[in-house]
Amino acid sequence: MSSIRVEEVDQVPAPPKARVEPENAGTRSQFERKRDYLDGFLKAQAPAEDAEAPGGAVYDGVIAALKDIYDPEIPVNIYELGLVYNVEVNDGHVIVTMTLTTPHCPVAESMPAEVEIRVGAVPGVGSAEVNLVWDPPWDPGKMSDEARLELGML
Repeated sequence: MSSIRVEEVDQVPAPPKARVEPENAGTRSQFERKRDYLDGFLKAQAPAEDAEAPGGAVYDGVIAALKDIYDPEIPVNIYELGLVYNVEVNDGHVIVTMTLTTPHCPVAESMPAEVEIRVGAVPGVGSAEVNLVWDPPWDPGKMSDEARLELGML
């Protein structure tokens, strides 16, 4: 049989402390921070945000406007549906390249005009142009995951 020994102690010696100060005071100046170590960083100006680039205010406003336009036959907006192929913003002029689900779509005449009006109403947009293309043709593979989820395809 093994026996268990219990040892009672009143005090445990403290472990040795790490040395923080250098041994001699002469090298202390080597370890001190210089006052100007952040001067260049603090004085640097952030690059100006390009409002027309992706992520900029005008570009994001155009995308938000496109997400407010819904295909009348499918309860999903045209951006998530994959009907918008490209958005270009240059000096307040926006060019939207898009397609429709089929060339015989009932809104083939009204949809481009609605896109042009909605995009033209975005602050910072001076003029809007819509290029309706049929090549490449639209297919369900161009839909976002959100659109597929909405339509029960996921």
